[in-house]
Amino acid sequence: MNILVVEDEVQLADSLAEILKRNKYNVDAVFDGEDGLDYARTGIYDCIILDIMLPVRDGIEIVRILRSEHNSTPIMLLTAKSEVEDKIHGLDCGADDYLSKPFSTGELLARIRTLTRRKGEVEVDYLHFEDLRLNRQSYCLTHGENSIKLSLKEYQIMEILISNSEHIIPKERFIEKIWGYESDVEYNNIEVYISFLRKKLTAIESDIRIRTARGIGYFLEKKP
Repeated sequence: MNILVVEDEVQLADSLAEILKRNKYNVDAVFDGEDGLDYARTGIYDCIILDIMLPVRDGIEIVRILRSEHNSTPIMLLTAKSEVEDKIHGLDCGADDYLSKPFSTGELLARIRTLTRRKGEVEVDYLHFEDLRLNRQSYCLTHGENSIKLSLKEYQIMEILISNSEHIIPKERFIEKIWGYESDVEYNNIEVYISFLRKKLTAIESDIRIRTARGIGYFLEKKP
């Protein structure tokens, strides 16, 4: 499960990330509102932990923009106890919950579980392309009775491919969505993971293949 932490107090952000990683979450942490909005727009997160007071863009503005773009990712605001009006405004703009600083680790984890369960009630558990099925909870790729586990990066690449199966996906988009806009990851990193995925598709005897559009990117196709 992927969680985005947007918090400008670096020490607090690092502490939150460490707590969440110890509890088996995948975590990205960014420290200003502009990066927070960019990362949140990728749509790969199951929950966003968002401070209200941020440089560049504040948390309320980020909530408003995401909801106006029909991004339904659960959002939990981090607030100071005195920010009552901001709490109300944030909830009115579309935030799902808030947590006042300071808070206990147990309460943080309980609220995340509640938010992600709520999302899971309406979210489809599987993505499909032809006879290929991708489990969004277990990261397993399945064809018929054959199934194989994907790594996080493999899963994220396959999720993008299946969700956009009618289009060629540029390499730049994979990097932006998975590694972030300011990442120094090179295209050959994508090529390595595509190679892994092709081997796994062969291992489960799928008729689906990942095709290369030379100089552009990748797309899914059923073998003739």
